[in-house]
Amino acid sequence: MLDEENIDKPWIVSLILNKDTEQALVLLAKHYNVASPKLNVGLPKGHRKVYGCYTAKNQTISVLDSSMLSNPFIILHEFYHHLRSKSVDRQHRGTEKNANKFAAEFLREHQAASRNL
Repeated sequence: MLDEENIDKPWIVSLILNKDTEQALVLLAKHYNVASPKLNVGLPKGHRKVYGCYTAKNQTISVLDSSMLSNPFIILHEFYHHLRSKSVDRQHRGTEKNANKFAAEFLREHQAASRNL
């Protein structure tokens, strides 16, 4: 089970929206007690019809182009795969559905916090 307590989800989303994606990943990694993933612009071979992907072998989140660096849904979705790939074989253990839920929860909290300003 992922520890969702005591993480400022709206702040994480704001960092990504403001193109401070690397800092957001550092904070997420620290919170979940994992290494911070590398970030790469440009997709690996064979991933041409997606906006982002996670490669467990080199612990890298790759995005289609630089505009995706400020897309919190893509970044958080791929970070979820990073979290779930801590097995011996380094394969994705989380499903796409769960990665979507993970990202959507951050966005929901950001939206709720924005309404309360």
